[in-house]
Amino acid sequence: MMCSNIYYEILINVNSQIMSTPGSSSNPSEEAQSNTVSSGSQASTQPNVRAKKDPAWRYITQLDSGGGKKAYFCTFCKNTYNGGGINRMKQHLAGVPGAISACPSCPGDIKFVMKSSLDENAKKTKEKHAGVLSDTLGVNVDNMYDVIDDDDDDDVQVLTQQSTQKKDGKRKAPHASQTKTVPPFLKRGMHDPSQPSIKATLQSKERWHDTDLALAMWFYDACIPMNAVNSPLFQIAMSKVASMGHGYTGPSYHAMRVTLLKDAKQSVQLIVDSYRRYWAENGCTIMGDGWRDTRQRPLINFMVYCAKGISFIKSVDASDIESNAQTLCNLFSEIVDIVGRQNVVHLVTDNAANYKAAGRLLCEKYPSIVWSPCAAHCMNLIMKDMSEMREVADLVTLASRVTVFVYNHKWPLNWLRKRPGWTEIIRPGATRFGTAFIALKSLCDHKHDLQAMVTSPDFKKVIRLEKAKEVKLIILNESFWNNCAIIVKVMTPMLRLLRICDSDEKPALGYVYEGMYRAKKGIKKLFRNNRELYTPFTNIIKNRWDRMLRKSLHAAAYWLNPVFQYDQENFSKKPEVVGGIMDMIERYSSAGTVDGLTLMDQLKLFREHEGSFGRKLAFASRNTTRPDEWWKLHGGDAPELQKFAIRILSQTASSSGCERNWSVFERIHTKRRNRLEHQRLNDLVYVHYNLRLQNRLKDYKKSYDPIDYESIDKIEFWVVDEIPEGELNYNELENMVEEEPPNYDESMMFESQVSQDDEEDDDGAALEEIDIDSFR
Repeated sequence: MMCSNIYYEILINVNSQIMSTPGSSSNPSEEAQSNTVSSGSQASTQPNVRAKKDPAWRYITQLDSGGGKKAYFCTFCKNTYNGGGINRMKQHLAGVPGAISACPSCPGDIKFVMKSSLDENAKKTKEKHAGVLSDTLGVNVDNMYDVIDDDDDDDVQVLTQQSTQKKDGKRKAPHASQTKTVPPFLKRGMHDPSQPSIKATLQSKERWHDTDLALAMWFYDACIPMNAVNSPLFQIAMSKVASMGHGYTGPSYHAMRVTLLKDAKQSVQLIVDSYRRYWAENGCTIMGDGWRDTRQRPLINFMVYCAKGISFIKSVDASDIESNAQTLCNLFSEIVDIVGRQNVVHLVTDNAANYKAAGRLLCEKYPSIVWSPCAAHCMNLIMKDMSEMREVADLVTLASRVTVFVYNHKWPLNWLRKRPGWTEIIRPGATRFGTAFIALKSLCDHKHDLQAMVTSPDFKKVIRLEKAKEVKLIILNESFWNNCAIIVKVMTPMLRLLRICDSDEKPALGYVYEGMYRAKKGIKKLFRNNRELYTPFTNIIKNRWDRMLRKSLHAAAYWLNPVFQYDQENFSKKPEVVGGIMDMIERYSSAGTVDGLTLMDQLKLFREHEGSFGRKLAFASRNTTRPDEWWKLHGGDAPELQKFAIRILSQTASSSGCERNWSVFERIHTKRRNRLEHQRLNDLVYVHYNLRLQNRLKDYKKSYDPIDYESIDKIEFWVVDEIPEGELNYNELENMVEEEPPNYDESMMFESQVSQDDEEDDDGAALEEIDIDSFR
């Protein structure tokens, strides 16, 4: 809740500063303050604080060269340049030839921002000369980095809080509580909904009802999803409207689609930019996924993952580039430059041939970046392959006949719903194979209820139906229930790994290799090492894992994860594990980012529990602390290896966050008459999806559900007929697989998945009840 509140205070404050008139007070950024002239400068004696507003001031320091002349110091190349202004230094950072030499040390992402700012300034100057009117406040806000003033210095006068004055003329220093910055938005009419104003309290119930009804009628007329009222911004908007008083009219259609959209994008961009520090410290993963919209345009969505959160970057119309690997690689390179090539550790896309080829080309261009396909997509394909096995397909067909009968006949459904502690059998996912294993688990849980139903004297009311006779035979067949229990037990490790891989809340890369290793071991143990029984299942896993997903990065993350490295009894000794860590060290060494020999020396410290790794607390906390956080706390004696491990263990293994963005595009562009050009559509999705990503910090379960309200659960296979494929409903998966609700604290999201006890104890109990030999 705290993260969400802080985010909205920042957003509200930024909006107020954007819409404030020139000359109104605003708070200078910390970066601008850090670039002010040191003590001794004449500006420091002035009572007011002057802040630099142009983004270039973050990396340029203004000096006094004497005689009233100005000089500028570049923090990247450490050179000093006389004369000119901030616009000239911005050209220096952007590498624009002509007025000044290009900075040889400026990072790619900073260069991109400076170039964008220059282009936007040139565009605004052209529009100004063409007579384009600015907005109602005299500010034309077109881009995330605007330069409003024509003055090269581009200073913004910021008025300090006026100190109170005593009658004798002496000034009284403001109290600490008076100096806190209160967002202007909150100052003007923002009320706590639990404490309405006196005027609102005195309104009659009819008046309240009429107001609510008018709002509801607008929702119904415009087809606005009803759970839009759950958005934290909804009450803020209502309070703001109330504070305006009688006679306020809402924004126009043009303002909503043009000027306000630009302002909203600028506000959200500042939030996204706050993640750049984490990208630089711990690295990040670029997630990209291609799909087609309602007009069959091929679009590619790009997002950036770091341990602090996911940011939507852009969506690209790939009509002319998706079929060619080289052009697709060029597009990936452009996104890498936007994020900063030194910040990117991992690129995750789907496994289509063109993406695979483009990923290979990108790795050749940037040796320190590793491409891999989406792990969640690989898990889905494994489940799909298993659902197509004859034994599994026949079992699923019988199970669907039971559920179809129950949910299409009134008496069986009413009878079951009267049972104590009854819960619904259907646990629908939007994919058939996902639904199959979830519904089989649900069916097993209701075995005794279903058997009680068909043996009840009242069942004679429907026994004359042919389907009722068939269903009774299925439910009373112990072989059916035995096979259901076996399939559920086989799929449980895969479903747990899918939940780990598809989670955005915690880095999952360090758990993929172990999850696959554990799944194969668990299946063999379940079938008591009967090769004839377990081989069909393990071959499916091997084919998808070895040929599709496994990369050196996965093995390196497994080796560096203290949870597994310090569990030598179960740690994999396969050569591919050591080979993976060696491959990654060679990659980074060839890119010049690390010293390979130094890393090799420090690997021994980690493996042998020496130095800071030998502390009792380091060993005890390996299972309760997130791997990347563990390295920050206990890797001090191996600083180079510490940085290397943190960058790898802070990454995700899935691009499923991109897939969750599909429905956003569809909902925005559903109506044919809505002819938004692609750039405006991209801006709208940029604002919408980044706001939703911030909301997910507030409620973990909402962030975990990729289907949400804009998608419709498809359950016809289990109650009527076949269903098309789609996404897996992970909330239902989680509820069905886990016997106890997961604990979402900081440390233990993964602990239940990596605990050794869950496999040994649970499997042992299950093996006593399951007849393995009857499974054919």
